[in-house]
Amino acid sequence: MGVRVMVVDDTDHVRTMLAEMLELDGFSVVAQAASGDEAVDLVESSNPDVIVMDLKMPGIDGLEATRRIKEIRPAQAVILYTAYLDAVIERAAKEVGVTLCLGKIDGLTELERQISRLTLELAGDT
Repeated sequence: MGVRVMVVDDTDHVRTMLAEMLELDGFSVVAQAASGDEAVDLVESSNPDVIVMDLKMPGIDGLEATRRIKEIRPAQAVILYTAYLDAVIERAAKEVGVTLCLGKIDGLTELERQISRLTLELAGDT
C-alpha cells in the first residue's frame, strides 16, 4: 500500500482533483474531509501518514484543525496547502504544529514531492 494521505479542502472540485491526482501517482487517499471539524473526526479512523490541509474553511480553519489533530496524534504530519501563504501564516502554522507549508501556486508536483520526502523522514524516525 502507498503512503496514506487525508485530503482536507472545503472546495469539492479541488478536494476531488487532489485526491484523484494523488491516487494516480501512487498515493493512497484514505480519507477526504470538507471541513476542519470533519478532519478532526476522521483522523483516528483513517490513520493517515500525511494530512494535506487547506487553510480557509468554514467552521474551524486549517490551523485550528491542525492544533486539535496534534492533541490527538502529536506526531501526525500535516502539510498546510493554501493559496494564502505568507510569513504570518507560516509562523502561526508552525506554532500549532504544521509540519510544512506549501502554497497552492507551488503545484501538485511539489506537493507530491514533499509528501514523499516527509514519509521517508518519518520512516527514518521509527
